[in-house]
Amino acid sequence: MEKSIESIWKEGFLQSDAMVAPKLNNLYNQKSIHIIDKFKRIFRINLNALVVFSFIVLIASFLVKLPVMGVLMFILFNVLVFVNKRLFKGLEKIDKNVSSYQYLKSFDTWMQNQIAVNVKMSRYIYPYIFMAMVSGFWFSSPMHESFDRVFGGYQPYIVFGIPVFWALGMLIALVVLGVFGGRIYKWDLNLVYGRVLKKLAELISDMEDLRAE
Repeated sequence: MEKSIESIWKEGFLQSDAMVAPKLNNLYNQKSIHIIDKFKRIFRINLNALVVFSFIVLIASFLVKLPVMGVLMFILFNVLVFVNKRLFKGLEKIDKNVSSYQYLKSFDTWMQNQIAVNVKMSRYIYPYIFMAMVSGFWFSSPMHESFDRVFGGYQPYIVFGIPVFWALGMLIALVVLGVFGGRIYKWDLNLVYGRVLKKLAELISDMEDLRAE
């Protein structure tokens, strides 16, 4: 019968012959439970919040007459939720028939893989968000009227109805966001999960120090 997470902790993070006081062993087990439960709770809240926010953005975009931006952002947020829900299912596949230390190490490996996937996606996500915003304004009637007034008399700088310098500026912004997308994601990740990830790393390090003694 497959073990629950709680039963894993009862076996301790060390092997049965490890010379560690039971109270210390229980302390680290409780810390492990707290860290993983906290991560799962935050992860689920963030995914649900993205779904809710996607609908808010979609509705608001139609109210302010920027439907293109709203639809594009709605698609992006829900794709992110779909991908990360599939990644989250991978957490349930971790072998529970191991000690709490081994499970925590497997959890850390899963976490690093999940971060790596999102870092790769971020190289496209942030440029996509930028283009969604630009497209939303570009296809809005007020923006077209403003461009006609500003650039209408400067035909040499207009190609296929698009201001050349404006287009170059957009291209540069897309390249920069693509290059630094991974770093931007890690900055966002640190804001949300920074404390949890730090505690996870510290706990694993402490456990390994004790196992080495």
